[in-house]
Amino acid sequence: MIDFIIVGNGLAGISFAEIALQNNKSIFVFDNNSQPSSRVAGGLYNPVVLKRFSEVWKAKEQIDFAFPLYHEIQSKLNVVFDFELPILRKLYSVEEQNNWFQAADKPNLAPFLDAKLVTSSYESIQSPFHYGKVNHTGYLEISTLIEAYSNYLKSLNSFSNEGFNYTEIEFLDNGIQYKNIQAKHIIFAEGFGLHANPYFNDLPLDGTKGELLIIKALNLDLDVVIKSSVFILPIGNDLYKVGATYDWKDKTNTPTEQGKQELVDKLKEIISCDFEIVEHFGGVRPTVKDRRPLVGTHPEFKQLHVLNGLGTRGVMLGPYLANQLFQHIENDIPLEKEIDIIRCYKKNRN
Repeated sequence: MIDFIIVGNGLAGISFAEIALQNNKSIFVFDNNSQPSSRVAGGLYNPVVLKRFSEVWKAKEQIDFAFPLYHEIQSKLNVVFDFELPILRKLYSVEEQNNWFQAADKPNLAPFLDAKLVTSSYESIQSPFHYGKVNHTGYLEISTLIEAYSNYLKSLNSFSNEGFNYTEIEFLDNGIQYKNIQAKHIIFAEGFGLHANPYFNDLPLDGTKGELLIIKALNLDLDVVIKSSVFILPIGNDLYKVGATYDWKDKTNTPTEQGKQELVDKLKEIISCDFEIVEHFGGVRPTVKDRRPLVGTHPEFKQLHVLNGLGTRGVMLGPYLANQLFQHIENDIPLEKEIDIIRCYKKNRN
């Protein structure tokens, strides 16, 4: 009998798998690539909500846990997917400058917000009010991580690209039987695919579609991430990721003309140089109405667990939440109430 079946090999599933393996647990992972949100995500990590200059929930704790884990994976798999880059928030007025200075002076934000404005000029971007610089930022090349980790799991004979069939779960006294595998627990880390899961589809996972462009711009010449109405992220060879849109109605992964036009219009407001669109992606982010993740154990079937709702901040959240769930299952440590799915079942009863 193995310790964990993990359904999903995005940021959440990989984080849980790695933590389990580091704790000498046995795992088997199913992923049929039906939910591409991790693969098409911008991959940015940023500890500050730059619209309001406020700290992301548990930002320091997330950073302190996530990046040692990612760097251990990089070292183990001999691959690089974490790229540290400063994010510069374009400021639009003296009032925004003052708000930046006030935020940078707060003890919880001081480690993340540079108190001195960046006055560098970029040839194709007009910014008379300069930029605020965010520290502890960068991006993960998530598709590189997923491919490398999938290959690693295959080398352990611990990976299948079959779809997971919920009807084949049989409950045992001390675990479950799934086809020819006996396991103590199943971790469902399926992203938006949770809607098809009969055990957890009553949870309030909403889903927000995001679209992203990769452009080629020979004269943009950026070595930082620019954040304005969209982000512009340099990925080398004059290529840039530009994103992202937010659509709460469309739940498909299909890129749309409307989404592309929105990104192009916003990009043209920021940069003045020519560019061409190289690729256009779409994916549904696993978001939750109360903006908190969905983590925990099924109220009836104690062998089943969920790790979901990472939303737009999966890079930082994934490892932190996976560790919380692992400690909860293995050591009976209570989950933080903000993330525990018990909150959803309590609401349903009221």
